[in-house]
Amino acid sequence: MKNNLKDKVVIITGASSGIGLALATQAYEQGANIAVCARNEAKLKTAFEGFDANRVYLQSVDVSKEEECQSFIENTQLKLGSIDILINNAGISMRALFEDLDLDVLRKSMDINFWGTVYCTHYALQDIKKNKGSIIGISSVAGFRGLPGRTGYAASKFAMQGFLETLRTELLYKNVNVMWVAPGFTSSNIRNTALSADGSSQKETPLDESKLMSAEECASIIWKGIHKKKRTVIMTLIGKSTIFLNKFFPKFIDRMVFNHFAKEANSPLKK
Repeated sequence: MKNNLKDKVVIITGASSGIGLALATQAYEQGANIAVCARNEAKLKTAFEGFDANRVYLQSVDVSKEEECQSFIENTQLKLGSIDILINNAGISMRALFEDLDLDVLRKSMDINFWGTVYCTHYALQDIKKNKGSIIGISSVAGFRGLPGRTGYAASKFAMQGFLETLRTELLYKNVNVMWVAPGFTSSNIRNTALSADGSSQKETPLDESKLMSAEECASIIWKGIHKKKRTVIMTLIGKSTIFLNKFFPKFIDRMVFNHFAKEANSPLKK
């Protein structure tokens, strides 16, 4: 991977595990100074043990709270300097039919996945414009095509992508790159912590994590997209096929997606 992050200031939200941790580690290895956040401060500190404290800033942040996002951005500027790259990675998933769903689950999905992106981007924007940097949103195929049992997750990712696409257009002639990413199914903790219908943690994954793309491979693809200033990165063949076919054969994809998710372990879907 080309080492062109030397002395750049990179912010990554949701960085205590999974894709966020892999993104932060690879940025650090490329010479970047990194600011990372997560809700669990102890887990965050453990994840970055052994990193040079002069090049890493850590803060416990709930991205659904605007004041915490503002504090994180401002503290990063004080500790590391002007921001070059913001990666909005913090997110939460959910699995339940809408008819069974406590609406607080949908609100929480929107607050973290959508508003967390909005808040951090708002407070980092002037630096990124000045530095002709990049703003990235870690989205999902669910941001292109609604997935059954994931109404809150899909709605939040559609909202994130609409926000980022609009922002990209507004910044078209400002030399700022705005990119959103659909990783596909990646080995991470997001499904274990996904919310159930009542808002409790799912504490299980319906997928065989050992057969999924690693967080490190996913992060490497994302960094290549950032370096190339891509607009979108859709990683998997099934993701690309689903998005393409959904444009032209939506009724067919309705059935295909239903049947796919109905086969999941403990699927809430019923014919």
